[in-house]
Amino acid sequence: MYRLFAHRIHGEPFWANLVKSHAGSQASRRTCPCKTAKRLMDGGLDESSLDRHQTTWANYEVRYGRKRKRQRKHVSHLGHCDVARHSSTRSGAPVSKLKAKELDVLMCQEEAERSRVLPNGKEVEDTESIADTESCNSFEKVWEVKHGELIGPEYLHEIPEDDIDALSEYVDPVSFHEVETGTVTIAEEEHYDTHLRATFGGPNARKNLKELGSESQGLAVLGLKPEGHKETGKDLERPSLHVKKKKKKLHLNKKLMLEKGRKIDIPSKLQLKEGSNKLRLTKAEFAAREESFMQSLLSYVDTCVSCGFLNRGMGALMFYRERGKRSESHGFCIRDARVFEILLHGYAAKRNIVKVEELMKVMTEDGIAQTAQCYAACFECVGRRLDWSLSHIRGGLHVLSSIEATARKKLRMWALEMSQKGLSLNDLFAETCLLSDQKSIVMESVLKIDPHFKPVWPPCPEFGYTCRLLQDINYFKPQVYHSPVSDFIDGEQLKNFTVEQLQTELNDCLEVKSIELREDPNELVLYLREKLAKSHEEWREVILNSLHQDLQALQNRSQRGVIGHRFMNLYPFLSSVKKEELVELVLQEIRKLAEGSETFSPTTNQLYRELGSRVLERYQVNWKERTGILQKVKYLYNKYCDWFANPESVSLSEKPITCTRQAWQSLVHSHQDEGASLNFKERSWPVSVQIGIGKFLYEIILREIRIDINISRPSNKKSHLLPAFYTLFRSQQQGKIMKEEVKPHPVLARLFRGAASDTLKFPARCVPMLCPPTPWTSVMSGGYLLTKADVIRLPQQAMLQWNRLANCPNQQLYPALDSLNQLGAVPWKVNKQVLDVVKEVFNTGGSSQLAIPAPPSSFISSHTPSPLVPSTKSTASFSESDQASEGQTAMQTGRFQQHRHQLYLRRKKAEAYSLWCDMLYRLSLANHFRDRVFWLPHNMDFRGRVYPCPPHLNHLGSDVARSLLCFAKGQPLGPKGLDWLKLHLVNLTGLMKHNSIKERMVFAEEMMPKIIDSAEKPLTGEMWWAKSDEPWQTLAVCMEINAALKAEGGPENYVCHFPVHQDGSCNGLQHYAALGRDAAGAASVSMAPSECPQDVYGVVAAMVERERDADAKLGVAVAQILDGFVRRKVIKQTVMTTVYGVTRFGARLQIARQLRDIDEFPKEYVWRASSYLVGKTFGCLREMFTSTKEIQDWFTDCARLISQVCGRSVEWVTPLGLPVVQPYHRVIGSKRHGAADPLSSGFVVLPYGVLGNHERPNVMKQKNAFPPNFIHSIDSSHMMLTSLWCERKGLTFVSVHDCYWTHPSTVETMNRICREQFVALHSEPILEDLSSFLVQNYSYSEEEFDGDGGIMGVSRRKLNDVLTRVPKKGDFDLRSVLDSVYFFS
Repeated sequence: MYRLFAHRIHGEPFWANLVKSHAGSQASRRTCPCKTAKRLMDGGLDESSLDRHQTTWANYEVRYGRKRKRQRKHVSHLGHCDVARHSSTRSGAPVSKLKAKELDVLMCQEEAERSRVLPNGKEVEDTESIADTESCNSFEKVWEVKHGELIGPEYLHEIPEDDIDALSEYVDPVSFHEVETGTVTIAEEEHYDTHLRATFGGPNARKNLKELGSESQGLAVLGLKPEGHKETGKDLERPSLHVKKKKKKLHLNKKLMLEKGRKIDIPSKLQLKEGSNKLRLTKAEFAAREESFMQSLLSYVDTCVSCGFLNRGMGALMFYRERGKRSESHGFCIRDARVFEILLHGYAAKRNIVKVEELMKVMTEDGIAQTAQCYAACFECVGRRLDWSLSHIRGGLHVLSSIEATARKKLRMWALEMSQKGLSLNDLFAETCLLSDQKSIVMESVLKIDPHFKPVWPPCPEFGYTCRLLQDINYFKPQVYHSPVSDFIDGEQLKNFTVEQLQTELNDCLEVKSIELREDPNELVLYLREKLAKSHEEWREVILNSLHQDLQALQNRSQRGVIGHRFMNLYPFLSSVKKEELVELVLQEIRKLAEGSETFSPTTNQLYRELGSRVLERYQVNWKERTGILQKVKYLYNKYCDWFANPESVSLSEKPITCTRQAWQSLVHSHQDEGASLNFKERSWPVSVQIGIGKFLYEIILREIRIDINISRPSNKKSHLLPAFYTLFRSQQQGKIMKEEVKPHPVLARLFRGAASDTLKFPARCVPMLCPPTPWTSVMSGGYLLTKADVIRLPQQAMLQWNRLANCPNQQLYPALDSLNQLGAVPWKVNKQVLDVVKEVFNTGGSSQLAIPAPPSSFISSHTPSPLVPSTKSTASFSESDQASEGQTAMQTGRFQQHRHQLYLRRKKAEAYSLWCDMLYRLSLANHFRDRVFWLPHNMDFRGRVYPCPPHLNHLGSDVARSLLCFAKGQPLGPKGLDWLKLHLVNLTGLMKHNSIKERMVFAEEMMPKIIDSAEKPLTGEMWWAKSDEPWQTLAVCMEINAALKAEGGPENYVCHFPVHQDGSCNGLQHYAALGRDAAGAASVSMAPSECPQDVYGVVAAMVERERDADAKLGVAVAQILDGFVRRKVIKQTVMTTVYGVTRFGARLQIARQLRDIDEFPKEYVWRASSYLVGKTFGCLREMFTSTKEIQDWFTDCARLISQVCGRSVEWVTPLGLPVVQPYHRVIGSKRHGAADPLSSGFVVLPYGVLGNHERPNVMKQKNAFPPNFIHSIDSSHMMLTSLWCERKGLTFVSVHDCYWTHPSTVETMNRICREQFVALHSEPILEDLSSFLVQNYSYSEEEFDGDGGIMGVSRRKLNDVLTRVPKKGDFDLRSVLDSVYFFS
């Protein structure tokens, strides 16, 4: 404010000098010149005094800068006006005459956008008062800016000239911000620029700057543009204008000080760069905090409304709204209409029209546009209030008529507001999500003002694909769907299965009987079971009472003080689930902890989050049941079952339906006028809330759950209670990090083991479904019927890809979603014959040869620690003291070795127990489903690779897991089916990998007696199958071949359920060779026709052996040691993973592991030999796959420069339209997630889980991961293309990444589709499209290099060059793949 008088009386130059003088006085602890303003403005200080003040300010700027900045707040409306005045000319031109770009030069980007001048040049967007009326009344009288008012200095004639001292009570004269209100102007940030304007301003500005030799740097400060300058677009990743100006100011400051002969410490370029990065991170953190805040507030208000705590949610909204308006440094402006929509519907359900009108008024005051959802809540409120009034108010017809007239008046008023905002009554239904009975209530209200209204619903979504690769499938005839359950499951059976599945998901738990073979329980086991059951009941009561007390304490704590109840806290989240359900979750957690591993357990944060996520899942299911979504899903799914069982006889749409997605979309569209809407957004809680809830419940476990240490001693009747769980700290990452863990008391662990429970419990999301999954129609809906499943497996902080998916048109995602639907629709069953054999081996001690883990008890008995044995080294030649010392050293060495041996045993025991539990879960689930048909819902990772959702029982696991499953729907073998079974058997044995198909068939015929023996006597015969590479799958094929040979109608008529696999030959190298059209590389991976399959691993091993032999002849010791040990198996894993970005260190570990497994190889040379072989292997691969390495290097260079220069994550779009973003970032700040402490405050700490949108990338991970991730995305695209075409042609198709499964009778058809789609995929300009995408998103224009000759400019030019430098291609003919027998075999 002080500037207003100085500018008006003496002009701009005096104002600049006054700022310097005032700042210098403050820095030198002198009297503030504001108290002697009249003397200053009358010329009481000469030029030397002003000079001295300026010099003092320059020397003390660094010292006092940080202190002042900590006291200042963000720029307020006063600051905006200061900028306007500061930017005006000496003649006092009004701000309306300034251009928006000139304001941008003086302000940070955020403030500039808030103070933008309207195009008409007369009005300012901000119409609020400049000052806070509650804290600075005199300031409001001095100056107010209202709507349409001009704010140049010459229009401030009403300011009293003698009121300077009064103003200084409210305004800090250095920063010109109000002391009480906390607002700050932009003048403080720019006061040094003002000095430069005063010194070099006017018509001679350019001349004066040229004399200093810094014209280009000073012009930006003065708001001028160099001659010939062209405007360029803003780069979001470049440092802000504010940061650039500070660099230029320091440079000019240095020039001025050197000219006057004075010294000043100027920050170096490195310091400036660090400051720029710090500012950028601060902005990123601010943006992340703002996004986190909105997520937290949305979830909090939604949960409050769900629990009936409407006033609590309203209070929180109003509190944070006012807080954000008072000061941006302590809050965020709430601009999201979704928060108001939730509250509006909450109050509408309570018929509280006063609160509804209040919320609508608040939205108008804050400039938040009311949506159709808001007006739907208003109509709902009037409708409910009218229904209630008509049924409860007693009176005559005139009373009821008056009520209806009032309601119609209010409804017409809202309808008029809607029309003024471009909304129609139809939008109340077409553009909203209405739950429960909201749709019917809103319709009744609309009919009050328009009796003839009929809603026009949105048309059914487009069914077809927009992808170029799938245009042929859009018109493929016949356009029908081949159901995978037709002819063996009818619609009524599916409906019965649906009832069971819904009950499982509502219970959120499936209890199965364990297959572990135990003897009949003795008296001790029965006693322990009785004690455990009694303890469970006691714990249940204790937990329930503790929950009640702690929740009451949390509620009381949140209500303390004036505003304590307005803060977001955990109480509504914990109250959203019934206490009985929380007790069950806690009891399940107790069992999980007690039965866990002795040597390993998750960290407390992991435990908190997992338990909190279970509570969230319970809340989501309850919410769907309460809002009518469950009833709507059940109704539609019954109709879907009728269609799924017999698509030909059930018509769902006028359009032909060719996949499950189209069927579900047709059902939803045709019933969108009934019941709840299914276009809802899944309810979610921030990570901090989940961690806080988990911690709240774990505090009860640690504090209240106790165990009697004498419980396992029937003779001891004395009770001695101790805490059942305790915490300990375990070092990780070689002692760098200490993690807290929760461990059970040994007595409790022994109690659970001794009771030997014969049941296992699994969450509903971890078991297969008893009915077909709900088709994926978008990234938000699909999978289980009620339980939430993510379509993409992403870490919580990977928000950028979620945003890309949310903003992506649904039709672009149809190929990926339909592929998931096709894989999930395949029905499975358990191979009971194989299951019985596996169970027998499992319960008789296991078998290391057959990969069946032994129980931990047998491991302990067979591996006892060696006794402590002193050294037997002779000590005759030593003195007694030397002998004693030597004996002590030997004893210490022995203890150390024994300690290491014990640690080794503990680690092996933990590994054995983990493997044993995994097998127990898999076999128990398989036994539970042995007589059932089940389905496996699928999702994918961020690259598009697909996975089944159930983790224990699926076809993606090991050899045992694959052998246990087969197709539920069988097909006759036909004329060639038996041959494909035999060929598959030979492939599984691994004995004929390099032989032709003809030779393999001959081998199969020769082995037929052993095949039959293996099938009929798997454990008592010759056990030929056990010597196979994949023994359990080999046994399963033997049993299938034996059954086909004994079939009554002959093998051709035998209905086979067994899947035959076709595996790609080093699939990663195949994609690289196709991308580069590398003829030599393609031939080495069987992409060209040949009589026998090519063995790329054997070829590379031969090349490495050739190099080794040459070095051995030259006398290289390690080459001589490796003679006879360069085998195919040693380098196979390294060759396989090279295309997926394995580093030299990782490859060295792989080779070292293989060498260590060779008994004859000297173990002391393992590390040295592995280092030697890594170099030779990489060199041979580069020699053999020239084009592959060029493409891989190009990928790496692109990712490195994008993450370094642009500071952004690498992203791309797959050929099928799936957006991919690499989720590798550096953490901002010391904590990623804030955790609420329910025992100390109970308040929700804002999570930083959304930082993925704002973090800087991890350059190392980005560049190393881009090549393998891109190839994986291409690999998944090939699989999806094959999946969609197999579905259209009626084939049963399942994949394990690059291994494709189908019935024996349809293998040839699948092989043809696989090769055709590979050729079609790589006929697209994949590398060229990638280059164009990267250039469009990351490159810099030529105008942006002007005047930038530093490192950043060079890096940007290099980035542009690398992104366009697509590797050259060879001359390989892709169509050769169509004739290659061993491409997939």
